[in-house]
Amino acid sequence: MTPHRNGSNGVSEFLLNCFVRSPSWQHWLSLPLSLLFLLAMGANIILLITIRLEVSLHQPMYYLLSLLSLLDMVLCLTVIPKVLAIFWFDLKSISFYACFLQMYIMNCFLAMESCTFMVMAYDRYVAICHPLRYPSIITDQFVVKAAIFILARNALLTVSIPILSARLKYCGSNVIENCICANMSVSRLSCDDVTINRLLQFAGGWTLLGSDLILIFLSYSLILRAVLRLKAEGAVAKALSTCGSHFILLLFFSTILLVFVLTHVAKKKVSPDVPVLLNVLHHVIPAALNPIVYGVRTQEIKQGIHRILNKGSQ
Repeated sequence: MTPHRNGSNGVSEFLLNCFVRSPSWQHWLSLPLSLLFLLAMGANIILLITIRLEVSLHQPMYYLLSLLSLLDMVLCLTVIPKVLAIFWFDLKSISFYACFLQMYIMNCFLAMESCTFMVMAYDRYVAICHPLRYPSIITDQFVVKAAIFILARNALLTVSIPILSARLKYCGSNVIENCICANMSVSRLSCDDVTINRLLQFAGGWTLLGSDLILIFLSYSLILRAVLRLKAEGAVAKALSTCGSHFILLLFFSTILLVFVLTHVAKKKVSPDVPVLLNVLHHVIPAALNPIVYGVRTQEIKQGIHRILNKGSQ
Protein backbone atom coordinates (compact mmCIF):
# COMPACT_ATOMS: atom_id res chain seq x y z
CA MET A 1 0.00 0.00 0.00
CA THR A 2 1.28 3.47 -0.91
CA PRO A 3 2.07 5.42 2.27
CA HIS A 4 0.13 8.62 2.97
CA ARG A 5 2.71 11.38 3.04
CA ASN A 6 2.96 14.21 5.55
CA GLY A 7 5.15 16.74 3.78
CA SER A 8 8.82 16.55 4.74
CA ASN A 9 8.05 14.41 7.80
CA GLY A 10 7.22 11.33 5.72
CA VAL A 11 4.10 9.28 6.46
CA SER A 12 1.00 10.79 8.08
CA GLU A 13 -0.36 7.41 9.16
CA PHE A 14 0.82 3.86 9.75
CA LEU A 15 -0.79 0.49 9.13
CA LEU A 16 -0.65 -2.07 11.95
CA ASN A 17 -0.19 -5.54 10.44
CA CYS A 18 -0.53 -7.80 13.47
CA PHE A 19 0.42 -11.34 12.53
CA VAL A 20 2.27 -11.29 9.23
CA ARG A 21 3.17 -14.99 9.16
CA SER A 22 0.17 -16.33 11.10
CA PRO A 23 -2.87 -14.28 10.03
CA SER A 24 -5.25 -17.00 11.23
CA TRP A 25 -4.30 -16.14 14.83
CA GLN A 26 -6.55 -13.07 14.60
CA HIS A 27 -9.67 -15.25 14.24
CA TRP A 28 -9.15 -17.48 17.27
CA LEU A 29 -7.69 -14.67 19.41
CA SER A 30 -10.48 -12.13 18.89
CA LEU A 31 -13.06 -13.68 21.23
CA PRO A 32 -10.70 -14.61 24.14
CA LEU A 33 -9.07 -11.18 23.93
CA SER A 34 -12.49 -9.47 24.00
CA LEU A 35 -13.50 -11.48 27.08
CA LEU A 36 -10.19 -10.74 28.81
CA PHE A 37 -10.63 -7.02 28.08
CA LEU A 38 -14.17 -6.99 29.51
CA LEU A 39 -12.97 -8.95 32.55
CA ALA A 40 -10.08 -6.54 33.11
CA MET A 41 -12.32 -3.47 32.89
CA GLY A 42 -15.14 -4.93 34.98
CA ALA A 43 -12.95 -6.40 37.73
CA ASN A 44 -10.87 -3.23 38.14
CA ILE A 45 -13.96 -1.00 38.21
CA ILE A 46 -15.53 -3.21 40.91
CA LEU A 47 -12.29 -3.11 42.92
CA LEU A 48 -12.02 0.69 42.66
CA ILE A 49 -15.68 1.19 43.64
CA THR A 50 -15.28 -1.17 46.59
CA ILE A 51 -12.18 0.62 47.89
CA ARG A 52 -13.87 3.99 47.37
CA LEU A 53 -17.11 3.09 49.21
CA GLU A 54 -15.73 0.90 52.01
CA VAL A 55 -14.31 3.05 54.81
CA SER A 56 -12.42 0.05 56.23
CA LEU A 57 -10.38 -0.09 53.01
CA HIS A 58 -9.22 3.54 53.26
CA GLN A 59 -5.68 2.44 54.07
CA PRO A 60 -2.34 3.06 52.30
CA MET A 61 -2.06 -0.53 51.02
CA TYR A 62 -5.42 -0.29 49.27
CA TYR A 63 -4.68 3.18 47.92
CA LEU A 64 -1.60 1.70 46.22
CA LEU A 65 -3.77 -1.14 44.89
CA SER A 66 -6.19 1.47 43.50
CA LEU A 67 -3.29 3.17 41.72
CA LEU A 68 -2.23 -0.17 40.22
CA SER A 69 -5.80 -0.76 39.00
CA LEU A 70 -5.94 2.68 37.35
CA LEU A 71 -2.62 2.04 35.58
CA ASP A 72 -3.87 -1.37 34.40
CA MET A 73 -7.03 0.19 32.99
CA VAL A 74 -5.16 2.94 31.12
CA LEU A 75 -2.76 0.39 29.56
CA CYS A 76 -5.69 -1.83 28.57
CA LEU A 77 -7.65 1.05 27.03
CA THR A 78 -4.57 2.29 25.17
CA VAL A 79 -3.83 -1.04 23.48
CA ILE A 80 -6.69 -3.56 23.43
CA PRO A 81 -9.54 -1.57 21.76
CA LYS A 82 -7.27 -0.80 18.78
CA VAL A 83 -6.15 -4.44 18.56
CA LEU A 84 -9.78 -5.61 18.64
CA ALA A 85 -10.68 -3.05 15.95
CA ILE A 86 -8.00 -4.65 13.75
CA PHE A 87 -9.21 -8.18 14.54
CA TRP A 88 -12.94 -7.51 14.12
CA PHE A 89 -13.12 -4.73 11.51
CA ASP A 90 -9.68 -4.73 9.83
CA LEU A 91 -9.12 -1.10 10.91
CA LYS A 92 -5.34 -1.18 10.62
CA SER A 93 -4.60 2.52 10.13
CA ILE A 94 -3.40 4.73 12.96
CA SER A 95 -2.41 8.38 12.57
CA PHE A 96 1.21 9.47 12.89
CA TYR A 97 0.69 11.35 16.16
CA ALA A 98 -1.70 8.77 17.66
CA CYS A 99 0.94 6.10 17.10
CA PHE A 100 3.60 7.97 19.05
CA LEU A 101 1.10 8.92 21.76
CA GLN A 102 0.30 5.22 22.18
CA MET A 103 4.04 4.47 22.31
CA TYR A 104 4.53 7.04 25.07
CA ILE A 105 1.59 5.83 27.17
CA MET A 106 2.72 2.19 26.91
CA ASN A 107 6.31 2.95 27.93
CA CYS A 108 5.32 5.41 30.63
CA PHE A 109 2.55 3.39 32.29
CA LEU A 110 4.46 0.10 32.13
CA ALA A 111 7.28 1.82 34.03
CA MET A 112 4.70 3.30 36.45
CA GLU A 113 3.35 -0.20 37.15
CA SER A 114 6.85 -1.47 37.87
CA CYS A 115 7.46 1.47 40.22
CA THR A 116 4.12 0.85 41.98
CA PHE A 117 5.12 -2.77 42.61
CA MET A 118 8.35 -1.47 44.13
CA VAL A 119 6.46 0.86 46.50
CA MET A 120 4.06 -1.98 47.40
CA ALA A 121 7.06 -4.21 48.18
CA TYR A 122 8.41 -1.50 50.51
CA ASP A 123 4.96 -1.28 52.15
CA ARG A 124 5.04 -5.05 52.86
CA TYR A 125 8.65 -4.81 54.08
CA VAL A 126 7.74 -2.17 56.68
CA ALA A 127 4.57 -4.07 57.67
CA ILE A 128 6.47 -7.30 58.38
CA CYS A 129 9.94 -6.13 59.42
CA HIS A 130 8.91 -3.00 61.37
CA PRO A 131 5.24 -3.57 62.35
CA LEU A 132 5.28 -1.14 65.29
CA ARG A 133 6.58 1.68 63.11
CA TYR A 134 4.25 0.89 60.18
CA PRO A 135 1.47 3.38 61.12
CA SER A 136 3.99 6.23 61.44
CA ILE A 137 5.91 5.40 58.21
CA ILE A 138 3.22 4.25 55.75
CA THR A 139 0.75 7.11 56.06
CA ASP A 140 -1.66 8.77 53.64
CA GLN A 141 0.98 11.46 53.13
CA PHE A 142 3.50 8.75 52.20
CA VAL A 143 1.08 7.41 49.56
CA VAL A 144 0.62 10.90 48.07
CA LYS A 145 4.39 11.43 47.89
CA ALA A 146 4.87 7.94 46.40
CA ALA A 147 2.19 8.58 43.77
CA ILE A 148 3.81 11.90 42.79
CA PHE A 149 7.20 10.18 42.55
CA ILE A 150 5.75 7.35 40.41
CA LEU A 151 4.05 9.78 38.03
CA ALA A 152 6.91 12.31 37.78
CA ARG A 153 9.80 9.84 37.44
CA ASN A 154 8.26 7.77 34.69
CA ALA A 155 6.49 10.57 32.82
CA LEU A 156 9.78 12.47 32.48
CA LEU A 157 12.21 9.60 31.88
CA THR A 158 10.16 7.88 29.16
CA VAL A 159 9.20 10.94 27.09
CA SER A 160 12.44 10.97 25.07
CA ILE A 161 11.75 7.62 23.36
CA PRO A 162 8.63 8.64 21.36
CA ILE A 163 10.06 12.12 20.70
CA LEU A 164 13.22 10.68 19.14
CA SER A 165 11.21 8.15 17.13
CA ALA A 166 8.80 10.82 15.88
CA ARG A 167 11.73 12.98 14.68
CA LEU A 168 13.04 10.21 12.42
CA LYS A 169 12.42 10.44 8.68
CA TYR A 170 9.93 7.85 7.42
CA CYS A 171 10.32 7.67 3.66
CA GLY A 172 9.61 4.00 2.88
CA SER A 173 6.85 1.59 3.89
CA ASN A 174 4.32 2.62 6.52
CA VAL A 175 3.36 -0.95 7.50
CA ILE A 176 4.26 -1.79 11.12
CA GLU A 177 4.62 -5.54 11.66
CA ASN A 178 3.00 -5.38 15.07
CA CYS A 179 -0.42 -4.88 16.68
CA ILE A 180 0.84 -1.84 18.59
CA CYS A 181 3.22 1.07 18.04
CA ALA A 182 6.20 -0.47 19.83
CA ASN A 183 9.30 1.71 19.58
CA MET A 184 11.55 -0.62 17.58
CA SER A 185 8.73 -1.88 15.34
CA VAL A 186 8.10 1.72 14.26
CA SER A 187 11.72 2.91 14.20
CA ARG A 188 12.88 0.16 11.84
CA LEU A 189 10.66 1.72 9.13
CA SER A 190 12.82 4.86 9.23
CA CYS A 191 15.44 5.76 6.63
CA ASP A 192 17.64 7.22 9.39
CA ASP A 193 20.10 5.53 11.72
CA VAL A 194 18.17 4.20 14.75
CA THR A 195 21.16 3.18 16.89
CA ILE A 196 20.44 5.91 19.45
CA ASN A 197 16.80 4.79 19.66
CA ARG A 198 17.86 1.20 20.30
CA LEU A 199 20.37 2.23 22.97
CA LEU A 200 17.88 4.55 24.66
CA GLN A 201 15.18 1.87 24.69
CA PHE A 202 17.62 -0.66 26.17
CA ALA A 203 19.16 1.73 28.71
CA GLY A 204 15.82 3.24 29.74
CA GLY A 205 14.14 -0.13 30.13
CA TRP A 206 16.89 -1.69 32.22
CA THR A 207 17.41 1.48 34.28
CA LEU A 208 13.75 1.90 35.23
CA LEU A 209 12.47 -1.68 35.33
CA GLY A 210 15.84 -3.12 36.40
CA SER A 211 16.26 -0.81 39.38
CA ASP A 212 12.66 -1.47 40.48
CA LEU A 213 13.13 -5.25 40.27
CA ILE A 214 16.39 -5.06 42.26
CA LEU A 215 14.66 -3.09 45.04
CA ILE A 216 11.68 -5.47 44.97
CA PHE A 217 14.02 -8.47 45.25
CA LEU A 218 15.87 -6.76 48.13
CA SER A 219 12.59 -6.07 49.96
CA TYR A 220 11.44 -9.68 49.66
CA SER A 221 14.86 -10.97 50.72
CA LEU A 222 14.64 -8.90 53.91
CA ILE A 223 11.03 -10.01 54.44
CA LEU A 224 12.02 -13.67 54.05
CA ARG A 225 14.92 -13.26 56.47
CA ALA A 226 12.66 -11.61 59.05
CA VAL A 227 9.94 -14.25 58.61
CA LEU A 228 12.35 -17.15 59.10
CA ARG A 229 13.39 -15.66 62.46
CA LEU A 230 9.81 -15.76 63.78
CA LYS A 231 9.34 -18.51 66.36
CA ALA A 232 5.70 -18.08 67.36
CA GLU A 233 3.34 -20.80 66.11
CA GLY A 234 1.66 -19.79 62.84
CA ALA A 235 3.59 -16.54 62.65
CA VAL A 236 5.45 -17.50 59.48
CA ALA A 237 2.26 -18.44 57.59
CA LYS A 238 0.50 -15.27 58.76
CA ALA A 239 3.41 -13.04 57.77
CA LEU A 240 3.77 -14.62 54.34
CA SER A 241 0.01 -14.41 53.68
CA THR A 242 0.12 -10.62 54.09
CA CYS A 243 2.36 -10.28 51.02
CA GLY A 244 1.20 -13.38 49.10
CA SER A 245 -1.25 -11.49 46.87
CA HIS A 246 1.35 -8.87 45.98
CA PHE A 247 3.89 -11.57 45.17
CA ILE A 248 1.41 -13.32 42.83
CA LEU A 249 0.69 -10.04 41.00
CA LEU A 250 4.41 -9.41 40.64
CA LEU A 251 4.79 -12.93 39.26
CA PHE A 252 2.15 -12.25 36.58
CA PHE A 253 3.82 -8.98 35.64
CA SER A 254 7.41 -10.25 35.50
CA THR A 255 6.77 -13.70 33.96
CA ILE A 256 5.12 -12.40 30.79
CA LEU A 257 7.78 -9.68 30.56
CA LEU A 258 10.55 -12.26 30.96
CA VAL A 259 9.07 -14.58 28.30
CA PHE A 260 8.72 -11.59 25.98
CA VAL A 261 12.40 -10.67 26.46
CA LEU A 262 13.53 -14.29 25.98
CA THR A 263 11.57 -14.65 22.73
CA HIS A 264 13.28 -11.52 21.43
CA VAL A 265 16.67 -12.93 22.37
CA ALA A 266 15.85 -16.24 20.64
CA LYS A 267 13.98 -14.60 17.75
CA LYS A 268 15.72 -16.80 15.17
CA LYS A 269 14.21 -19.91 16.79
CA VAL A 270 10.62 -18.67 17.24
CA SER A 271 8.09 -17.09 14.91
CA PRO A 272 8.27 -13.26 14.82
CA ASP A 273 4.55 -13.29 15.60
CA VAL A 274 5.14 -14.80 19.07
CA PRO A 275 6.67 -11.62 20.60
CA VAL A 276 3.81 -9.63 19.03
CA LEU A 277 1.26 -11.91 20.72
CA LEU A 278 3.08 -11.75 24.07
CA ASN A 279 3.27 -7.96 23.85
CA VAL A 280 -0.51 -7.76 23.42
CA LEU A 281 -1.24 -10.28 26.20
CA HIS A 282 1.09 -8.46 28.58
CA HIS A 283 -1.27 -5.45 28.43
CA VAL A 284 -4.41 -7.42 29.34
CA ILE A 285 -3.64 -10.59 31.34
CA PRO A 286 -2.11 -8.88 34.44
CA ALA A 287 -4.88 -6.26 34.30
CA ALA A 288 -7.54 -9.01 34.31
CA LEU A 289 -5.93 -11.14 37.02
CA ASN A 290 -4.66 -8.48 39.45
CA PRO A 291 -8.06 -7.47 40.94
CA ILE A 292 -9.26 -11.10 40.98
CA VAL A 293 -6.22 -12.26 42.95
CA TYR A 294 -6.64 -9.49 45.51
CA GLY A 295 -10.42 -10.03 45.65
CA VAL A 296 -10.03 -13.77 46.29
CA ARG A 297 -7.10 -13.59 48.74
CA THR A 298 -7.99 -10.45 50.73
CA GLN A 299 -10.78 -10.96 53.25
CA GLU A 300 -11.44 -7.21 53.68
CA ILE A 301 -12.04 -6.73 49.93
CA LYS A 302 -14.31 -9.80 49.74
CA GLN A 303 -16.35 -8.54 52.67
CA GLY A 304 -16.53 -5.06 51.14
CA ILE A 305 -17.82 -6.43 47.82
CA HIS A 306 -20.45 -8.55 49.67
CA ARG A 307 -21.64 -5.51 51.66
CA ILE A 308 -21.96 -3.37 48.51
CA LEU A 309 -23.87 -6.15 46.71
CA ASN A 310 -26.18 -6.60 49.70
CA LYS A 311 -26.90 -2.85 49.82
CA GLY A 312 -27.67 -2.89 46.09
CA SER A 313 -30.10 -5.81 46.41
CA GLN A 314 -32.07 -4.19 49.24
